[in-house]
Amino acid sequence: MKIASFNINGIKARAEALPRWLDHANPDVVVLQEIKTVDEAFPREMFEERGYNVETHGQKSFNGVAILSKYPLEDVTRGLPGDDTDEQARWIEATVTGKRAIRICGLYLPNGNPVPGPKYDYKLAWMARMEQRARDLLASEEPAVMLGDYNIIPQAEDAARPEAWREDALFRLESREAFRRILNLGFTDAFRARHQGPGHYTFWDYQAGSWRRNDGIRIDHLLLTPQAADLLRDCQIDSSERAGDKPSDHVPIWADLDA
Repeated sequence: MKIASFNINGIKARAEALPRWLDHANPDVVVLQEIKTVDEAFPREMFEERGYNVETHGQKSFNGVAILSKYPLEDVTRGLPGDDTDEQARWIEATVTGKRAIRICGLYLPNGNPVPGPKYDYKLAWMARMEQRARDLLASEEPAVMLGDYNIIPQAEDAARPEAWREDALFRLESREAFRRILNLGFTDAFRARHQGPGHYTFWDYQAGSWRRNDGIRIDHLLLTPQAADLLRDCQIDSSERAGDKPSDHVPIWADLDA
């Protein structure tokens, strides 16, 4: 089962690039971030005609997440547990079953800038809630994947110029510690389980020729429960998508699970 994450930075802006990538990469399950539309306006037909079942958790103009799956989507839930007042559309879950059932948790973690301030406080509080959800997933002892745009640079090697990000919410110590606490519960960073060292990025800013200079950061991640990690066969970043026509500033990352 090929499971992918892609921050598309607006479904309308990627109306041509996203279907083209789907036809080429042929993932079984895709989690999208920043769809930037309400559920009713999401263009389901372009995905359904390619054999995908579609579930969305949308928000007008901002945020928004979705799951596309060639398998039926079961037990769909929307919103990260722990705060009934949170109106930002950043979390969606569903179970897909191929050779075995996999719980898919698609997320768009808050950016948190500027620092300090309420947006950074919200980011850290959101990560604390995610940590509790991660604990619950581990307690279920079933294969699960938490994947999406984490807006976290885990280590210095995950940025071409780490010094430029030192005081940014994506790389501040508190952010990295919150991410590390989740990993240390027993999750596996799928990409780092297959690739080591610097030079692997999932995001290049539109400004200052970042793509041309390969001035990137790795902020899109797939975290696997131990039961899912046992199924991991491969994990790759489709970096060539950044060079395409009308690209997102993110590129897809995917894992192949024996499931």
